[in-house]
Amino acid sequence: MHILIINQTFYPDVAATAQYSADLAATLAESGHRVTVIASRRSYTHSDVQFKPREHWRGVHILRCWSTAFGKGAKWKRALDFASFMIACAMQLFTVREVDKVVALTSPPLVSALAALFARLSGAQFLYWVMDLNPDEAVAAGWLKPNSLPARLLDTVSRFSLRTADQVVALDRFMEGRLLAKGVASEKLLVIPPWPQDDVVELDLEGARAFRRQHDMDGKFVVMYSGNHSPCHPLDSLMEAALAVRQTASVQFCFIGGGSEFVRVQQFAAQHDLKNVLCLGYQPLDRLSASLSAADLHVVVMGDPFVGIVHPCKVYNIKRVGVPFVCIGPELNPIAELGPVATFRHGQVDALADLIRSAAMHGVPASRRTLAAEATREVLLDQLVTVIGGQSRMRLEPIRG
Repeated sequence: MHILIINQTFYPDVAATAQYSADLAATLAESGHRVTVIASRRSYTHSDVQFKPREHWRGVHILRCWSTAFGKGAKWKRALDFASFMIACAMQLFTVREVDKVVALTSPPLVSALAALFARLSGAQFLYWVMDLNPDEAVAAGWLKPNSLPARLLDTVSRFSLRTADQVVALDRFMEGRLLAKGVASEKLLVIPPWPQDDVVELDLEGARAFRRQHDMDGKFVVMYSGNHSPCHPLDSLMEAALAVRQTASVQFCFIGGGSEFVRVQQFAAQHDLKNVLCLGYQPLDRLSASLSAADLHVVVMGDPFVGIVHPCKVYNIKRVGVPFVCIGPELNPIAELGPVATFRHGQVDALADLIRSAAMHGVPASRRTLAAEATREVLLDQLVTVIGGQSRMRLEPIRG
């Protein structure tokens, strides 16, 4: 079977959708399928970095498209970057022949519509892997007014993707509920949560000690937020907690990642002269175990309006290394169901600060729930491969670069 995967980010990029699509593509190729991927030449985190336009990796044929590099400084710049990739992607599709199945993720927003149109014209089956919902996300973030003409047009395009899809994969039950409300037939809707990168991520105590020494965190109680800094995961309460415990010398906050809100964290720390805040860029995959293991307490954040729209995948690698975590978000959200030490509502800064001070002095209890046996990379990836390729592969080799 010839399977085409379309997503803006792919190996060797570090964005979550790049890692998940790479896992899927390589495993499908190992299962005997012919796999082609269309992605962007530009790195998601460093737009000045460009990858090879053509590459064969782990049996996967990668076609990378040119796109503009205006960056994330303004919405119009991001829109132009997305539009240029979509145009280049559409042109690239003319070079792809005899596709049996098309798989589309959601980067950039609504690239699924391009995949759906290609599948319909070529007669291929179409699987829509919904990593986030748009324009729902743009509306929830306040970038679009709910009943504006652009929102209605984008919603029409999104529904075309959902209606055309032969199969739709959601990440959690909240997302499933939103998709059902949009009219997606239950018989073509599956829920497969993201998996931990357990082929490369594990508890790394030696690496953690080296990471702490490198960043002058020896002897500190480290509170870490690691991942995309996005309006979908508002960090105001965590930043205010860092301000509230600034006099507790033993506590160090560490923000790792990137995204549109990363600069806000840096500016907040500078404005308040917070010596207890350290900001670092995304860590390479081969050093992710060390950085995640260096924390004493992780923080995972879910914005109230974004439940069922986005899904913070970072929690699975956190649970993989076994470091306790707290959740900031509404009482009902997918992360709160994965066993955090505690769940705080946005604005409960004093309660969060009190827990951090107590944990720094007395230690933090373990998270209440480990990853279930059925939540491993092997099992969940096999489920998705079976849905797409029609055959199970329970014996998987680690996928590395």
